[in-house]
Amino acid sequence: MASPGKKSYPLRIDPELWAEIERLAAHELRSANAQVEYLLREALARRGRKIKPAPTDDDGSADRK
Repeated sequence: MASPGKKSYPLRIDPELWAEIERLAAHELRSANAQVEYLLREALARRGRKIKPAPTDDDGSADRK
């Protein structure tokens, strides 16, 4: 289930691409969902899009990296 304040969206994705996202997420100590969000924010920033900083977890800590 989606976190409060976050949009839930079903995503169809190539299994090999998803496996690589999961590997990268594990390496960077994130969930696969957080990794997808991180990569999307990174891609938008590279395109010059201004976005709000990532929200913090319930314990007040931000996503790693």
